[in-house]
Amino acid sequence: MTITFAFKKATPLFLSGICLLASRVQAATGANSLPADWIDPDTGHRVIRISPEPDSASLYFHQNFFSPRGDKMIFDAPSGIAVVDLKSLGHGTPKVSIVVTNASALAMSRIAPEVYFRRNGALCAANIDTHAVREITRARVTAINCDETFVVRTINAEDPSGKTPKPEARTILPQSERMFPGRTNLSPEEASAARKEDGLSRQLRNQRCQAFVFTNLKTGQSTTNGYQYAWLNHLQFSPTDPNLLLYCHEGTWHEVDRIWTIRTDGSEQRLMHPRSMDMEIAGHEFWSHDGKTIWFDLQTPRSQDFWIAGVNVKTGKETRYHLERDWWSVHYSMAWHGKLFSGDGGDPGQVAFAKDGMWMNLFRPQRDGSIVAERLVNMSRQDYHGADGEPNGNITPDGKWV
Repeated sequence: MTITFAFKKATPLFLSGICLLASRVQAATGANSLPADWIDPDTGHRVIRISPEPDSASLYFHQNFFSPRGDKMIFDAPSGIAVVDLKSLGHGTPKVSIVVTNASALAMSRIAPEVYFRRNGALCAANIDTHAVREITRARVTAINCDETFVVRTINAEDPSGKTPKPEARTILPQSERMFPGRTNLSPEEASAARKEDGLSRQLRNQRCQAFVFTNLKTGQSTTNGYQYAWLNHLQFSPTDPNLLLYCHEGTWHEVDRIWTIRTDGSEQRLMHPRSMDMEIAGHEFWSHDGKTIWFDLQTPRSQDFWIAGVNVKTGKETRYHLERDWWSVHYSMAWHGKLFSGDGGDPGQVAFAKDGMWMNLFRPQRDGSIVAERLVNMSRQDYHGADGEPNGNITPDGKWV
C-alpha cells in the first residue's frame, strides 16, 4: 500500500526537511491501522502520516509540489488531487482536502494557488482554495512554463531544413561488458542492472529524430524546433525564466550526454554537463528554486564515485558535493533557501549497489565541498522496484519537513 508521510526531527533544535513518500507498510489491516504520528526508532525523527487514504502518492521529484506562497502542498490520492495545509503539520491531524476528483496532478502553478491537471484532452487548472476549475488549452501538453505563457510537448519529426543530419548507427556493446569489464561472476543485482541497461541501450543504436512543439498560450501559435536524434524526456521549464526549458537525452546514462537546455524559440541549445571520462553518468536533473542552478546526480565513473552536482545556468560553473556510497539516492531535492538537500536512498539493486542505502537522508553542504549527512527514516521495508516505487522526496518551503 502507499501512504503519504512527512518527517521531522523529534527535538525542536533541529530542522530537517518534506517528502511525499510512497512507502510499503507491513500492516495487514490497512492505512488506518497506522499511528498518525510516531518517532522512527532508528533515527529519532518524527514521522507524520499525512494521507488517510491508502495508495496516495507524491508527484515525481522534479515536479512542483508547493503553492507559490509555500503554505500548501498537493499530492495524488485515490479520491483525486489532494492538498494539505503545511502549517497544520505537527499540530494534530493534518488538514487535507480533495481539490478535484478523478484527476492526477501535473504540477502546482508558480503564480497562482492552482494545480494543473489533464481532463478530456485539455490542460486545466483547479484553485486549491475554491476548487474552481478552468480550462487553459486543448493543446497536447507535457509541461507548462512558470508564467503560463508556453506549453511544450515532443514529437517524432525530421528536420525539414536538412540541418540535422542523421548520425551513423552506433555499435553498443553488451552492458555487462560496459558496466563490469572483465567480470563474469556478476551478482544477481549486477546482472539485473545490466539487463535493464541493455533494454535502454538498444534505442541508441539507430535513433529517431525528435523535436519540441512549443505552443504560445496567448496567441495559440505552435512552433516546432530543437530537432535532434535523441529520446527527449524529463521536460522542465525554469521556475523563473519562462522561455528556458531543461530536458534530457534519455537512455543509458553512461552512453548519452544527458542534460540540456533550449529556449522556446529554439535558440541556445546547450549541453549543460560535458562528459569528462568514459562511464561517467549525470542525470535526474532538477532546478534550484531560484532558477540559477541545475542540480543532478553525478558519478565519476558510474557506480564508483558519487556527487550531488550543480551547474550555474548563466556561467556554466559547476559545484560538487561528495557522497559516500550508502548516502547515494535515486532522487535528490533542494530546499527553497538552498542550504539543504534531501535524498530518498536506494536498495542494493540500484546503481550505487549500496549495502545500507535504504534511508531517507538529509544533507548539509559544506564550504569545502563535503556533505554532512543525517538519516531521517529507515526505509528497509520499502520496495523500490515494486509496487511501492521510489520515494521521491522533497523539502517543504520552510525547510522544516521532508
